[in-house]
Amino acid sequence: MSDLSLTDPVDEVQPEAPLAPEHLARPHTAGCARSFAALKRLLKADLFRYDGKVSAKSFWRHFLFTPGYKYTVWMRTCGYLKVQGWAKWTLYPLVKYILLRCRYKYGIVIPEYTVIGPGLFINRFGGIYVNGDAIIGSNVNFTHGIMLGQQNRGPLAGSPIVGDRVFIAAGAKIIGRIKLGDGSVVGANAVVTKEVPENAVVGGIPAKVLSMKGSEGYINRLAT
Repeated sequence: MSDLSLTDPVDEVQPEAPLAPEHLARPHTAGCARSFAALKRLLKADLFRYDGKVSAKSFWRHFLFTPGYKYTVWMRTCGYLKVQGWAKWTLYPLVKYILLRCRYKYGIVIPEYTVIGPGLFINRFGGIYVNGDAIIGSNVNFTHGIMLGQQNRGPLAGSPIVGDRVFIAAGAKIIGRIKLGDGSVVGANAVVTKEVPENAVVGGIPAKVLSMKGSEGYINRLAT
């Protein structure tokens, strides 16, 4: 899997200061693949998380029958086309329309320009909302009913920053410019209101550290 290595886009955009209200929730292109080769590497890494291998057979099986991977393919492809001048009035509007149809069909809302590292795994579907200003690391697991939302004011104004190998369980809510450390786990229905350390397992409302066992065993088939 060494051929799937990709510069982590999380390293490219990590503003530390609170964002001004006028800068929140504005479409951008930070997470869009700039080349077709980069798009292919991302989609291969995502596919490996589902099947443990990369082949034409596994691609079509998951693209046709796995809603999470199907959404990921259209999302990343739409982001790639968004920054291609030749596609602005041709393929981009068509793929954007398909992405919107998938959004309503599967209940997954992740804008095509969101910064997301390789190896995204969407386990189940429905009620998944990620603000486009969120920053997602590599080998991250989403489950149904989660929200990575925006806080509009205060020192945590903005959207979450999710590290690598993070598992976000069903119904979890992370609102504001909160960092989830590498290898952390957010338990089911937890509401995260402050930074989560590396390898911490948090749960409850508000979320508290329950252990430091990390996400090992929950994040499988790592794309490297």
